[in-house]
Amino acid sequence: MQDGTSGGCGSGSGQCGCSGTVTAEAAKPVDSVATQPKQIAQKYDFSAATLASPTVASAGHGVQASVNGIALHAPGDRPDDNTLRQRAYGELLRQEAVSAGLLAKEDIATDDGIQSEAATQAIEKILESVLVVPAPDEATSRRFFTANPSRFQNGEEVRARHILFAVTPGMDVVRLRNRAEAALLDARCRDDKSVDRFAALARELSNCPSATDGGDLGWLTASECAPEFAREVFGRTEVGVLPRLVHSRFGLHVVEVIERKPGEMPEFEAVRGAVSQVLQQQTYVTALRQYLQLVAGSAHIVGVELDAADSPLVQ
Repeated sequence: MQDGTSGGCGSGSGQCGCSGTVTAEAAKPVDSVATQPKQIAQKYDFSAATLASPTVASAGHGVQASVNGIALHAPGDRPDDNTLRQRAYGELLRQEAVSAGLLAKEDIATDDGIQSEAATQAIEKILESVLVVPAPDEATSRRFFTANPSRFQNGEEVRARHILFAVTPGMDVVRLRNRAEAALLDARCRDDKSVDRFAALARELSNCPSATDGGDLGWLTASECAPEFAREVFGRTEVGVLPRLVHSRFGLHVVEVIERKPGEMPEFEAVRGAVSQVLQQQTYVTALRQYLQLVAGSAHIVGVELDAADSPLVQ
């Protein structure tokens, strides 16, 4: 494994500039805006992975997207669709905080979507009051543990390579995704045994410093990787080039698993707390999704189509 303990490329490889700040070439994530401090999405992820398949209207660059008349960007400076969706959910929650008397009406996000600290705290209070997340009972926890044993293994290691397509400010994300998908297809379908095609593609296309080593990341543990990267790579049996792109806050990854070392399976009692946390997080995500659907259903939204609901969903 390379030196370092956390992945600036999402992978955990120290050679990728992991433990410090993200480089300009990997400054903006694909499914999160967590790199923007004081923005509500720093804590609450409104990504496609969290919400129930929301879609974005193709409104064109001439339309200024808004929520109940509050613009989500400066005129003529329309962000990519995913960023717009993130800002729309944040703005919906900000307006809920205003309606509850927790925030001044004039406390509006900046043109680049950054909300104030006061807005972030007010939104947290709103969510704490409406999202009920009961602790799972022991029977539920045991069933989940039995059905998902690999999620709680200790010491699992994966030897991997990757090709990183980093997302940078102003980038055409659709075009980047098309490039990444083409590379994924190339890496999976080429059968020339005399050429290491994956390494060649990594050297040519990857935005990670590991490109000089053909994308080699060495041996990794889940704790050394960005959580979204780890979820797609660990706790599985796949070996070879994964049949899907792996999304992380740093971009899109084509990943090849070269070898796996299984971890040790603990007794339920040893991971009872971890199991409970996983189940509570799943319940929280569902409740958040439903609440956002409800709020979006009663809002006037221009330029972004969100997953709305016409009836109360949060109990």
